[in-house]
Amino acid sequence: MRDPYEILGVAPTASAAEIQTAYRKLAKKLHPDLNPGDKAAEDKFKEVAGAYDLLSDADKRKRFDAGEIDASGAERPQHPYYRDFANADAGHPYADASGYADFMHADDAFAEFLRRGEKARANRRGRDLHYSLEIDFADSITGASKRLTLPDGNILDVAIPPGLVDGQILRLRGKGMPGAGQGEPGDALIEVEVRSDPRFVRDGDDISLELPISLAEAVLGGKVRVPTPTGAVTMTIPKGANSGTTLRLKGKGAPRAGGGSGDELVRLRVVLPKGPDPQLEAFVETWDRRTFNPREDSAS
Repeated sequence: MRDPYEILGVAPTASAAEIQTAYRKLAKKLHPDLNPGDKAAEDKFKEVAGAYDLLSDADKRKRFDAGEIDASGAERPQHPYYRDFANADAGHPYADASGYADFMHADDAFAEFLRRGEKARANRRGRDLHYSLEIDFADSITGASKRLTLPDGNILDVAIPPGLVDGQILRLRGKGMPGAGQGEPGDALIEVEVRSDPRFVRDGDDISLELPISLAEAVLGGKVRVPTPTGAVTMTIPKGANSGTTLRLKGKGAPRAGGGSGDELVRLRVVLPKGPDPQLEAFVETWDRRTFNPREDSAS
C-alpha cells in the first residue's frame, strides 16, 4: 500500500488538524455520492479514508512511524531471534524452545505478557471508518434522519440530533470494519457539515434573520410572516419600527443542551418600492421634513 502521508498530501510532521483538513478536502472531491459511477474516484476515496483512519488515530500513527505496522494497519514481521538461524542437526543449544531457559521460563511474567498480547492481536477490535455528511441548516436545528451511501454501496441510516453544530462527529457503534477473531467491530465516525442558509446566521443557541419590511409596515405596524427553521410564523411589527430594530421570537432558535431552545432575533430593514412612485414622492414633498433630522445624533 502507498504511504498514507503521500495519499493525503501531507508531510510526516503534519499536525492532526492539518491531516483532518487534507482529508476533508479530498473527501469532498472524491465521495461516491458526488461521482456516481466513477470507479476510479471510488477507489481513491477508499484509499484516502484508509489513510485518514490510520493517521487520525494517535496510537496507530505512532506505531506506523515507528515501523511496527504497515500502511494497512497490519503488524510488520518482527526481527527473528538468533536461534532461528541455528542448525538443529548440530545440536545447538538454541535450536529448540529449551534455548529460552537461559533467560525466560514459560511460566514467568514476561511469557504470560507475550501470550496475552498474542491473544489480543488474534481477537483485536475492527478499525473505525471515517465519513462526511452534508445536511441543511434547518435539519441541524430540528434534527433529521439521513442516509449515507458508503463507498462499497452499503447504506447507513444516520440520526441527526437537534441542535447539531457544523463539524460535529457522530459515532455509529459497530458500523466499522469487522474485528478479528472474537474482537468487536469498529465504529463509523461521521463528520457532519452544515450547509449555510442565506436567511439565517447561528450564534450559539440563537439564530438571527434580516427581514425586509415596507414603509407602510414600518410606520403603521402590522402582522407579517417570518421564516424560522421549523416553518413560518406570524410576528407583530410595532408602529414606528425602523431599519435596525430587532425583535425576538422566543424559543425559535437551536435546542439547548440543558433543555429549552434559544431565540430567533429578527432585524428589520425598511425597503422602498422599486422604481419611481409618484404618490410616495407627492407625500414626501408635502410632509413637514423640518421636524425630523435623521443625522441629529451624529451632527458635529
